[in-house]
Amino acid sequence: MNKFHGTGVALVTPFNADGTVDYDGLRKLINHLIDGKVEYLVSLGTTGEASTLNKADKKKIWEFTAEVNNGRLPLVAGIGGNDTAEITDSIRTFEVNGYDAILSASPYYNKPTQEGIYQHYKAISESSSLPILLYNVPGRTASNVSPETTCRLANDFKNIIGTKEASGNFDQFNQIMRDKPADFMLISGDDPVAMPMISIGAVGVISVIGNALPQQLSDMIRLCLKGNFNTALPLHLNLIEFTRMMFAEGNPGGVKAALKHLGICDDHVRLPLVKVTDSLRTAIIAETNRVIK
Repeated sequence: MNKFHGTGVALVTPFNADGTVDYDGLRKLINHLIDGKVEYLVSLGTTGEASTLNKADKKKIWEFTAEVNNGRLPLVAGIGGNDTAEITDSIRTFEVNGYDAILSASPYYNKPTQEGIYQHYKAISESSSLPILLYNVPGRTASNVSPETTCRLANDFKNIIGTKEASGNFDQFNQIMRDKPADFMLISGDDPVAMPMISIGAVGVISVIGNALPQQLSDMIRLCLKGNFNTALPLHLNLIEFTRMMFAEGNPGGVKAALKHLGICDDHVRLPLVKVTDSLRTAIIAETNRVIK
């Protein structure tokens, strides 16, 4: 699945001041990312504030994203949650036209055992006509998908093709790389560690900061994938402070502030999220200008 090698971007969902979806902003964002030479797009992951969107919103966003993309890049739909029956029903009824895979975050809040996580993804695998990317993000879900469970799923279900790993645990990454099937993809779920993860065999990143800086990030990731780490390192270091700011007061408030400054979309978020503070916004604007000049 080489189409998922490189830089994928977890799209923000632009909103108007009244909380409705800003489709003009979403169109601008998609074209901004395609012009920035990223490799693929992820619609309605956690960065897209999917937990605050109803089914009608999600359906329209997926359809609109596929229409604007028009086959230019591979598309991934984020469909995850903590109710296995609801998620499998959503996957069975998902209109796959224009989409190449599904990214499904592990169950949150329930804190299932490893067997529960395995059975959850088994049900998803059996419900999907599209390939599945696992998504392990313990900081949000309060449970970890262990390397043993990841590799068990990878070996047992051929349509589970990779994992977006956001545990931050390099011991875990090492175990996955050692034990996974050869064609199963390890993908970084954290911008700051994408470079070192690629050095041990990851195939790229699903990024937040790529919303604002697609060219700068994707250039660095491509150099890493070619093994040109010495050339990539200054580009990686140049993005560190920007990346820190993007998460200083939560995601996606930071990157939406950068996108507003760049004229792509406004920075409205849906409660319980709020916009970044004025002091952080000022710092984000200054850092954005520094990086892109």
